[in-house]
Amino acid sequence: MPLSTIDRADTFMFMTYRRSPITLVKGDGCRLWDEDGKEYIDFVGGIAVCNLGHSSPLVTNAVCEQSKKLIHVSNLFYTQPQTELAQVLIENSFAARVFFCNSGAEANEAAIKLARRYSREKFGPERHVIITMDNSFHGRTMATLSATGQEKIKKGFDPLLQGFRYVPFNDLKNLRSAIDGSVCAVLLEPIQGEGGVVLPDPDYLKGVREICREHAVLLILDEVQVGMGRTGRLFAHQHFGITPDIMTLAKALGNGLPIGAMLATEELADAFGPGSHASTFGGTPLITAGALAVVKSLLNDGWIENAREMGVYFKTGLTTLQGKYSIIRDVRGLGLLLGLELDRDVAGSANVCMERGFLINCVQERVLRFVPPLIIGREEIDLLINCLDVVFKEI
Repeated sequence: MPLSTIDRADTFMFMTYRRSPITLVKGDGCRLWDEDGKEYIDFVGGIAVCNLGHSSPLVTNAVCEQSKKLIHVSNLFYTQPQTELAQVLIENSFAARVFFCNSGAEANEAAIKLARRYSREKFGPERHVIITMDNSFHGRTMATLSATGQEKIKKGFDPLLQGFRYVPFNDLKNLRSAIDGSVCAVLLEPIQGEGGVVLPDPDYLKGVREICREHAVLLILDEVQVGMGRTGRLFAHQHFGITPDIMTLAKALGNGLPIGAMLATEELADAFGPGSHASTFGGTPLITAGALAVVKSLLNDGWIENAREMGVYFKTGLTTLQGKYSIIRDVRGLGLLLGLELDRDVAGSANVCMERGFLINCVQERVLRFVPPLIIGREEIDLLINCLDVVFKEI
């Protein structure tokens, strides 16, 4: 008898993921099917990636049409889809320039490099430290895991990259005391997604922005998970009335296609001249054609508004469950980035939900994180709330 897909994967691939024991073979909108034909409603969304849902005809058509024309030529030449995507992002953000890469980690690497290069040119080599937050997550490369404020991510990879300093999230006093003449930037997520869906206090980000301005320190916002409509605005920082100097994007920018982007002001962009930074596959015609279709749909087809409305509806349903079950400690989030914290490990609850046809992600051991496609509707949300009701009742 031939080995199953799961057995072959476990034989030939690095065991770097704790995978659920199902093999997914097809997707459509908010639903997925495994190789046995079982249907699941997806509240993971590729980890906040598939904002337009699975097998989006819009993205599929854009990629198919572009693949007939031009797939890759390198960034030694201009291409139309890349230029059009850059223009749309700049026209709808604070920024003046964009650099394309392949992932969120690469986008954050680029932001770290830009902040240090700009600060070195303006203030000298001693100004290079970047302050990041406890409980943060910025990637798995050596620089971005060094920037990450979670020890479990860093374990076993010493020596880490130097030049990072960590302070508690939501703590302006500690941030202010950590800034000295060696600091060039503050890097943080407007909402900590991998950290357990942790929201900033109402005036926290404004306070961070003001502190950075006072000390001529750059503000870098990692919007890899929370950007592209996830919170009910195109970018999460728009909820808090601030703009950064640098912003990073990835995940939902391509709806599953590998793309990242770093956006910055004109003054900062001048520090990245020819030869200072590059990416062979960053912003290929094929990938940017798909991403362009994604961004245009988010801007024009009402999905960001749907995220805002369904987020309120979803959060209300979760709050109702909190009123019924004492095991639920907290309900938090914004738009369709929501977390349900229990008083115990949640892996078992997520597994029971999967058995009942719902895919949910766990973070920080005790938080169920919900990041479904932005096209989700009341019907799918109601089905999940009913499932959770049964699960918690059994607990």
